[in-house]
Amino acid sequence: MGKWHRDFCRDIWQLTKEYWWSEEKWQARGLLAVNLTLTLGHVYILVLINEWYNTFYNALQNYDKDAFWKALGEFCILAAIYIIIAVYELYLQQMLEIRWRRWLTYRYLDNWLHKRTYYIMQLLDPGTDNPDQRISEDLRLFTAYTLRLSLGLLKAVVTLVSFVAILWRLSGPLHIPLGSWQLTIPGYLVWAALAYAIVGTWLTVKIGRPLVNLNFDQQRFEADFRFSLVRLREHGESIAFYGGERQEQANFVQRFRRVFENFWQLMQRQKQLTWFTSGYFQLAIIFPILVASPRYFAGQIQLGGLMQISSAFGRVQDSLSWIIDRFSQLAEWQAVVNRLVGFINNMERIRHICQNETGVRIRPSEKAAFTVDGLNVCLPDGRQLIQPLTLELRRGDSLLVVGPSGCGKSTLLRTFAGLWPFGQGEIYIPQGHSVLFVPQKSYLPIGTLREALLYPKSPGSVSDAAIREAMDLCQLQGFKDQLDRVEDWSHILSLGEQQRIAFVRVLLQKPDWLFLDEATSALDEPTERALYKLLRERLPQTTIVSVGHRNTLSGHHRKKLAIDGSGNWSMLNL
Repeated sequence: MGKWHRDFCRDIWQLTKEYWWSEEKWQARGLLAVNLTLTLGHVYILVLINEWYNTFYNALQNYDKDAFWKALGEFCILAAIYIIIAVYELYLQQMLEIRWRRWLTYRYLDNWLHKRTYYIMQLLDPGTDNPDQRISEDLRLFTAYTLRLSLGLLKAVVTLVSFVAILWRLSGPLHIPLGSWQLTIPGYLVWAALAYAIVGTWLTVKIGRPLVNLNFDQQRFEADFRFSLVRLREHGESIAFYGGERQEQANFVQRFRRVFENFWQLMQRQKQLTWFTSGYFQLAIIFPILVASPRYFAGQIQLGGLMQISSAFGRVQDSLSWIIDRFSQLAEWQAVVNRLVGFINNMERIRHICQNETGVRIRPSEKAAFTVDGLNVCLPDGRQLIQPLTLELRRGDSLLVVGPSGCGKSTLLRTFAGLWPFGQGEIYIPQGHSVLFVPQKSYLPIGTLREALLYPKSPGSVSDAAIREAMDLCQLQGFKDQLDRVEDWSHILSLGEQQRIAFVRVLLQKPDWLFLDEATSALDEPTERALYKLLRERLPQTTIVSVGHRNTLSGHHRKKLAIDGSGNWSMLNL
């Protein structure tokens, strides 16, 4: 076995092993055992049908009416059993497939969301394109192909063993005169089928090997094109304001050109493969008759024997040609496996970076203060962004972080939140206290307005009366009667209204430590002043840390942390 095959088998084992030893292992193994049993039963029925060919066609050749009707009755029974097995073979295989996919989907979602891996992957850009496709599409294809191809391979092997024995028994020896010497080939039909399939398989692999990389690229290009269309919908207003339709169209055309060009190559390669496989399987219809005809015309076998040989040869040839028939699926399966393994490895890499390479430690503290000790914030390449910072904030304190754009203000808040792993130092957060970080543009899930207002808490966690009161206080009275309206609220609400939604969340969640990253940048100064005043009145014990550029924010805070853009900082009392 070559290195390529070893690597592929290792990757398959990496992706499959956990499910079969998971909490669902007994149900999974039970379903697999039933599927294996049905697969073997399927082959056994095929063997019985092959024997039936002999009886039926001999009855026709001998004009034996009684034997003819008896054979038809036997066929009805065999056909009924075959249909039952075929139905439940597919049904139970799909049952195992969807259960396996469910388990893998939950597992991948958990790993992707664990400790904000999804965010760090975007931050570091480790090369995993379209992780949403990995979880939705690739997992579906992986479970489907793994079960169908592995069970199909098992069926091919069992069928091969069963029908090789039959074909060996039926074919007899072939005598080839070579002058005064005679060459005898026992079971010559078996060797003919083997040679036919080996040549066909070798040519199929040679012609179809490029399909693996082409399928891999096709999935990636399709996902990139689809993602660019989604971004137009998400940022439609900004694009419309800029009049960027021409540029967006150019981007779409460029991305679709990759889809088109790769698919064209895929078509060309698939055409070459189809030319060969179509001819191969058409020739396979007549090939067993040709090689068995000498014995038939010599009177050594009857018509029933000839048809049985044709059927058995076809089964042997089909089994040996399994790779030829499934090569396109095998190529796509390998591409899917490569994408999933790459996704897993990148998530592991992110986890390793977050656990082992970061010097920023966030620890719980019994002290009722938010404390930063020697925090050095860096860029991913190791360059220092903020020199070692030490500060302590107690309950009810307020701090404003200011500085020129790009100096690291928002990155400092990301570090406080555990989103930025680059740097050294320690951050102590009071144990048992609630913390809330509010970005400049809050995320609004598609759903009811109530769900958007309470995010990430569940809809039933706060009464409607409390929600409406907070909406009044944050100047969102016009939406009080729309709590159960389902919309994409990020497209309906203005940026200022979305920022007021964030303040409703703050009032409803009542955090002990509140971090605001330019959370009032889209609001006018009177509204900004009213909201900060509201926080002081309603949440007097909440510690507030704000990042902003406006001078008006100074009046709402007691301390100011000024960062100068070269990494230096200073702390001032206001």
